[in-house]
Amino acid sequence: MRKAEPDFYVANYVTITQDSRTGLVLALGGDTDQAAGILQRAGFLDAPGPRGTYHRLPHHLPVQEQRRKATAASQALLAAGYSVHLDPSLNDLAVPDGDRNAALRYLLQLSERAGDASDTQEQAALLTEIAAPGEGLVPLIREAIAVLCVGSLADGADRQPVRRLMSTADALSRAADQILQLRNDIARTPAPPASAVRMPSPVSRLPTTPVNHRRIP
Repeated sequence: MRKAEPDFYVANYVTITQDSRTGLVLALGGDTDQAAGILQRAGFLDAPGPRGTYHRLPHHLPVQEQRRKATAASQALLAAGYSVHLDPSLNDLAVPDGDRNAALRYLLQLSERAGDASDTQEQAALLTEIAAPGEGLVPLIREAIAVLCVGSLADGADRQPVRRLMSTADALSRAADQILQLRNDIARTPAPPASAVRMPSPVSRLPTTPVNHRRIP
């Protein structure tokens, strides 16, 4: 006998995540007055959407404040019996400074790998991680500085320090290009042939003359 599928109530499921396009922290689902009240007490605002009302945190909240409010909302919803999916990046109960500590561990491991790199292929791979367009360390740092410059200009900050920051971002961009050029040169360098190990030649044995121990009269 085929078992009937259980009934699931979609209204009891809530997803709290961050929209990749707008950066807003959204709460989707939980379409009940109780869920709406819990979210609003946690700092979420109701907003009209094309498929009905949804909840979001206010614009321009600091990252740590976003995490604190999203985590508080998820805990309150769980306590009320809702099933909640909380984006791991918004979980304030995770290890403090987890992302920063992970980045520091990665940089330390990168230095250790650089010290242990024994051939040109390993060296080229490390330089790729450092300067690759898009995901390399140097381009990502350069992007963070550029975003900071744009934000500072929008806030009406003193232009002189901002110009210096922009100059630093340009210098990082040139440095990434130079590292990639060096990486390409290293990658094209053929690996040195393994040195042939010369086996010692066997020592030739000198013929021995039998000794006559008889006394000569």
